[in-house]
Amino acid sequence: MDGFPWLLVAAAGSALAALLHIGCIALGAPWYERFGAGQRMVRLAHAGHWWPPLMTAGITAMLVAWALYALAAAGWHSPLPASRLVLPGIAALLLLRAASGFGLALFRPGYNGARFWMASSLVCLGLGLAFALGARQAWETLG
Repeated sequence: MDGFPWLLVAAAGSALAALLHIGCIALGAPWYERFGAGQRMVRLAHAGHWWPPLMTAGITAMLVAWALYALAAAGWHSPLPASRLVLPGIAALLLLRAASGFGLALFRPGYNGARFWMASSLVCLGLGLAFALGARQAWETLG
């Protein structure tokens, strides 16, 4: 159970990100703005539109699932299906998101701005590496 510290880092990071997204849903436009959502998303949240909380709930559900996969692979609860596919897939998605975000920050920051793209890409890079290293550590035990 304690032999896969990178998976625990991945789980904790995913869970923290999920909690921050729940905060955006609960606390609305000021949180969306604080955490770098685009101006369109902030305006929709201010107006009480259904799209920001729905999209944020989808992201939250994905992050919770990622945390559960990391915890399962670390032995903290029963195994989840296809871990040998899912964990590297999560790592690949996060690393791709990091790379594309860095590119956007440098060449086309858009309405979110370079600061958002750099900060969120660093988070995705860290989480992606944690998932990749954790999957490697636990590979022999994964089903």
